[in-house]
Amino acid sequence: MLRVLLTLLVLATPVAAQDRRPSHCIAVADAVPGLEYLHKASWRAPVEDEFAVRISFVDHSMYLLQTHGGLSAVTDFAGFIGAVDFVPDIVTMNNAHSSHWTPFPNPDIDHVLEGWRQAGEPADHYLDLGEMLVRNVTTDIRGGFETGRINDGNSIFVFEVAGLCIGHLGHLHHEPTDAQYAALGRLDVVMAAVDGGLTVDHPTMIRIVNRLKSSIVLPMHWFTRSSLERFLDGVSGEFAIERTDRSSIEVSLRTLPSRPTVMVLEPRFLNMED
Repeated sequence: MLRVLLTLLVLATPVAAQDRRPSHCIAVADAVPGLEYLHKASWRAPVEDEFAVRISFVDHSMYLLQTHGGLSAVTDFAGFIGAVDFVPDIVTMNNAHSSHWTPFPNPDIDHVLEGWRQAGEPADHYLDLGEMLVRNVTTDIRGGFETGRINDGNSIFVFEVAGLCIGHLGHLHHEPTDAQYAALGRLDVVMAAVDGGLTVDHPTMIRIVNRLKSSIVLPMHWFTRSSLERFLDGVSGEFAIERTDRSSIEVSLRTLPSRPTVMVLEPRFLNMED
């Protein structure tokens, strides 16, 4: 009888759930309570805390993530991050718009992760470099009048590093399904597009960040201050708002804010003087 019950349970489990690869973001359901402070940092300085990650807002939807061991990743890499002699180890890209990818990434970049369909199949990334694990969850995008909805045209990339789960929603056109939310797991930090039109509208993005319940939300993809302010107004009841007046933070599990917080970083291309 027990064998029959186990067989029925397996058959009732979605294939994606059976095949899902290990992720501590999925394994740990609740965010870890933390302290209230994050640290200012220069992108050129080493990340001194072994259990921290530096996040720098470069431009538009490009963020630079850096680890204690020296690994670096750039999200939605569009080819130019600043007039610096610096090559990241990993770049992720989405091609819904030209500002989110480049057809000519620097050949010295070791890992170029494209978020759209590859050879007719959904992009499927699981890059484990020890100190950082990068995986993706695909979502659909809007097409033109002739193409309609494009399946798996965008990827939400998740960076598992220093015990944190950091998600970049990419050029999101639709709210994730329940299965996609489950595949993301816990996100301590999420980068969310808040333009209110080219991606999802503000009510949808507000619903998304409320459901994710991330400790830190980093707004991106805002073309005007007015679109940013409308988003901030919409989330102010559930989230604390912090206007940092800087482009970088260092964060660890111990320094996550005790209340979910939207942190406004100022975009800044990398330069040698920082």
